[in-house]
Amino acid sequence: MIIQLSDIMSGKDKMKHIEAPIELNQFKLDGMEYEFVKKNPVAFCFTVTGEKRMLVEGKTSLSLLIPCGRCLDDVEIPFDIEISKDLDFNNTDADRIKELDELNYIDGYNLDVDLLIFDEILVHFPLQVLCSEDCKGICKVCGTNLNKESCSCDQSVGDPRMSAIQDIFKNFKEV
Repeated sequence: MIIQLSDIMSGKDKMKHIEAPIELNQFKLDGMEYEFVKKNPVAFCFTVTGEKRMLVEGKTSLSLLIPCGRCLDDVEIPFDIEISKDLDFNNTDADRIKELDELNYIDGYNLDVDLLIFDEILVHFPLQVLCSEDCKGICKVCGTNLNKESCSCDQSVGDPRMSAIQDIFKNFKEV
């Protein structure tokens, strides 16, 4: 959804509340697509703070299905997003570059809600997701989820980089 900030800045009110829906169907990152389980609309509060200056505050909660890092079962991860951005439209593009201000969600006086939410999810995206702390993962041989059932595979598969040293030990045992 695109919100016209010029309409808000030119209005009589110094503050405006808008509830904007999130139109993202999936969160795409590094070739993976994560489904939304819940996505509430963003409750925005726009406050005009001066000549071509605005404070944008927003709040929403959503959740994504992210696979467990060990067993690959989907885990629902909640995100409580709170936004507080000070926008200064007096700055030129050169000023923004100097200040390392990356406002990819602002195009002129248009605010792209989906890009803003994408950026906030990206910042809060977990490095590793586990379905539980004692997740057993999957079998390296047959791929069975070890949390749900056990398998009879040989689990003594060693590190292939150590195979030369293992051969030496086997030769000494034969003597």
